[in-house]
Amino acid sequence: MTDRSDGPQATRGDGKSAARGASPEPQPTTPPAKGAQGPTPRMALWFLLPALILLGAMVIYPIIFSIFRSFFDSAGDTFVGADNYTAIFTDASMLTTIRNNLIWVVIAPILVTTIGLIFAVLTERIKWATAFKLIVFMPMAVSLMASGVIFRLVYEQDPDKGVANAVITSVGDVFDSSQGYPGARPRENDAAPALENGAVVTRQPIQAGQPALLPLVGLKPDLLPADAVTAKAVTGPGVGGTVWLDFAPGGGGAVGKIDDNEKGMPGVTVEAVQQGAVKGTTTTAADGSFTFAGLPAGDYVMRLPQSNFTASFGGVSWLGPTLITPAIIGAFIWVWAGFAMVLIAAGLAAIPRDALEAARIDGATEWQVFRKITVPLLSPVLVVVFVTMIINTLKVFDLVFVIAPGSVQPQANVIALEMWRVSFGGGGNQGLGSALSIFLLVLVLPFMIINIRRFRREQQ
Repeated sequence: MTDRSDGPQATRGDGKSAARGASPEPQPTTPPAKGAQGPTPRMALWFLLPALILLGAMVIYPIIFSIFRSFFDSAGDTFVGADNYTAIFTDASMLTTIRNNLIWVVIAPILVTTIGLIFAVLTERIKWATAFKLIVFMPMAVSLMASGVIFRLVYEQDPDKGVANAVITSVGDVFDSSQGYPGARPRENDAAPALENGAVVTRQPIQAGQPALLPLVGLKPDLLPADAVTAKAVTGPGVGGTVWLDFAPGGGGAVGKIDDNEKGMPGVTVEAVQQGAVKGTTTTAADGSFTFAGLPAGDYVMRLPQSNFTASFGGVSWLGPTLITPAIIGAFIWVWAGFAMVLIAAGLAAIPRDALEAARIDGATEWQVFRKITVPLLSPVLVVVFVTMIINTLKVFDLVFVIAPGSVQPQANVIALEMWRVSFGGGGNQGLGSALSIFLLVLVLPFMIINIRRFRREQQ
């Protein structure tokens, strides 16, 4: 009989033996055809074509046309070569514009980055950090045009309208509550006090028990303080008198005498002068009366110093030619500080806490931890924020255009605004405007390249 093939080994048809249960050898596979995996380059090009068309139409073509147009005159008919570029660096107003941009580039990015860093560090140590971040970041939700309108109102000269001057004058009134009466003066007659070097003085010396009458005119009754009441004559043994507005609404009344419907002038500084020296100083009450206490017997001349008749402090001229650029930079910081804070806070959250705790255990102060550990570890984020702010300051337009009044726009001008003014804002010189746009592009390009290289290094 012939042995069965169900033993430990079986003979295959090709004469080779194989163990029972062994898997068959893998058969060689045919390699895929070249380019069979994924879309072909031609297909990828079709998908990229719409983006390339938009990029060419909205970026590349305007740049090329602006370069070409910058070599022609305002009408675009005559080739002028580099004259437009020469005008940028020779015209006085253009040099002021470049100087302003230099101030922006040096100051604004540093302040935005520093304030954002301070906010990001402090929010880690306070309660309600999320609410604080939301409030600081909220200006980013407002357009730059709307932000300009807001700060145009904030910087109004009138303290009743401008918040900045309202705060300043309120603080100033705490330390100096004197009331100014600009325009007030004595009547021009022999009985009235005399006007000497801006000060009002009595013509005759005043003795104790003899009230000094100091009537003034030249001031509208509605300009008197709200606490002014009906004028009152002073009686008593001391040296005193009354300062009042010698004007009766509706007419009538006696000149140089206190009438029933005439009001005193509160807050007026009064000096008692004897032989050219000031022996005492006091201030009038709400009814205009004043009394000197403790003056020795003698004759005194009553004098109202010139400071009573100068206008009281009305705030800072934020929109004037001197402070207009710092004022606009302040609005820029208000808008972008929240953006810087959020980016820096994200980088701060990624810092390993072990390094900070180890430094504290080794005895480092919080300032040393911040300066030698936190800031170096945050340096990549700080550089990104700083470079981004430089690009934004070079392109600033809206805030300057809206905040600066027309009379001081030449002092607050920047390159982007000057480019628009020269080309479309009444200048009508698109050749010079194109040269300014290319000049601005050249200034922005290095910082864009720095940002792109940093992004690539971080991805690697």
